[in-house]
Amino acid sequence: MHNGNILFLCTQNSARSQMAEALAKSIAPDGISVFSAGTQVTTIHPLAKKALDELATSYQGQFSKSINELETKNYDLVITLCDSVKEQCPIFIGAPASVHWSIEDPGSFEGSSEDHLKKFIDTALTIKQLISDLFERGYYSAFMQIKQTRENIVNSLNEGIIAHDINRKIFFFSKSAERITGIKASDIVGKDCHEVFSPNLCGENCSFCEDYVPPKFDHKDYSTVLLDGKGNRKELEVSVTALRDEKSNPIGVVALFNDKTTLSNLKRQLKEEEEFRGMIGQDHKMQDIYQLIRDLAQCDFPVSISGESGTGKELVARAIHEESPRREKLFVPINCGALPEGTLESELFGHVKGAFTGAIRDKKGRFELADGGTLFLDEVGELSQAIQVKLLRVLQEGIFEPVGSERSKSVDVRIISASNKDLKDMIKKEKFRDDLYYRLAVVPVDLPPLRDRRNDIPILAEFFLSQIGKKLGRPTLQLSKEALSLMMSYSWPGNVRQLQNAIQFTTIKCHDTIILPEHLPPEILEASGGMIFERPQLDQPGKVGRKPKLHEDVVIMTLRKTGGNKAKAARMLGVGRATLYNFLKENPHIENTVEV
Repeated sequence: MHNGNILFLCTQNSARSQMAEALAKSIAPDGISVFSAGTQVTTIHPLAKKALDELATSYQGQFSKSINELETKNYDLVITLCDSVKEQCPIFIGAPASVHWSIEDPGSFEGSSEDHLKKFIDTALTIKQLISDLFERGYYSAFMQIKQTRENIVNSLNEGIIAHDINRKIFFFSKSAERITGIKASDIVGKDCHEVFSPNLCGENCSFCEDYVPPKFDHKDYSTVLLDGKGNRKELEVSVTALRDEKSNPIGVVALFNDKTTLSNLKRQLKEEEEFRGMIGQDHKMQDIYQLIRDLAQCDFPVSISGESGTGKELVARAIHEESPRREKLFVPINCGALPEGTLESELFGHVKGAFTGAIRDKKGRFELADGGTLFLDEVGELSQAIQVKLLRVLQEGIFEPVGSERSKSVDVRIISASNKDLKDMIKKEKFRDDLYYRLAVVPVDLPPLRDRRNDIPILAEFFLSQIGKKLGRPTLQLSKEALSLMMSYSWPGNVRQLQNAIQFTTIKCHDTIILPEHLPPEILEASGGMIFERPQLDQPGKVGRKPKLHEDVVIMTLRKTGGNKAKAARMLGVGRATLYNFLKENPHIENTVEV
């Protein structure tokens, strides 16, 4: 016989569950502990005691108990004795087996005292028979075997499994979850998930935060970051499924998570990481940025991001926030160049009612909203001297006054700033305070322009085309070699943002499945120097051949542009080197015409 704990439940822990506890204690084999509880707590019914006396069963030491008093204990079997408790029964630690015995409440019987006692005795006999069958007919052993088999299966998985109820109380934590997180189940089961994992494991994907609405989802997948018990950073892929009762009401969630840290590190070593926190790029410059973000996320120093417009400065700032321990608090962005000085001051620091015309109520500023989280100051080079002074004080002392207020407020905010201007040059011109610069730029991050990481253009184009295809519900368009060649040779002054706009333009212009040069925006075609390509020709049924037609004047112009570099000229023309060499062989006068 297996050792274990059994819990009997009913609405009032006064009759049925009390008799079941006493009878089970007298019948159960050694090693099995028995408990009872109710959703309501009352005194033990006098007739329950008399019925147990008639069956020569002791109830000494028993008292009425609430479910809340016992729900933190690990049970192997929970037996409900009335329909109302069956519906209200919480999920207990370890997710024990659950059995329902529908037993009529003898306390609700109306009749003579003798008949009433007989009703209690009959109920006790029914419960006693069920308990005898539970042990003697092998049902309890079968339940324990099923429970053990389930645990063996779950614990043999490489993936960690965690489950909590609708109140975030963890009731299951697998062996693999212990291994991945470095946290023992015995230390966290029965506790609030958010108290165990800080910041919380789900981050912005959590459906059980303060003022939450019970989850409407059935399943969702996402990535998250965890600091294990030793402080090591773990990258996890999480798959969450909602738990529901028989009436489809949400009662909790179960999450399965994989440790992708080793794989991610290997990809970074091999420079194969194409996507990170919404940023797309495989170029070594972007790989370095990804790693820098991970490093910066673990400290709280101010970060200054520089780069041309359209390089993704806000994406980097948001990624630092989402990788950091502050991720469960707000990421609050503000464009310092988009608002006039008076409005900007109120947006940053807030204002009190009556501070100026139109201030009809108190309003929190971005600093206060970002308390505990991250404030992203975009285009910080646009700040006026007056705002720079006030910002410097917040950075130095962590306090500020809302507009129109004489009372100071303190905040705990991480500052990330960005600018497409050269702030050091602005300092020389006395347009930006040097003391503020050194407060903001403790750790500088310089984003490369797209022209310096051209190998990412095909990846980015494919990503944007896929996004648009899903949004429009149409097959993903493909870029022809010629169109891609023009895009690869273009300088992209607007960087990734301009590339995204160009892809959107092509999807409007292209009514087929393949994007040709003529579908590209005019500025790209004009920058190509007038290169002309043939439309695709059908070489074989069902196959599209995209062979550019080389024109003598275009080849001459391209060779001059590349300084006579044939390999580079072939790439710009969108042809293989052999094609260009053959064309030059057929037209030997061209090379004599090109002045290098």
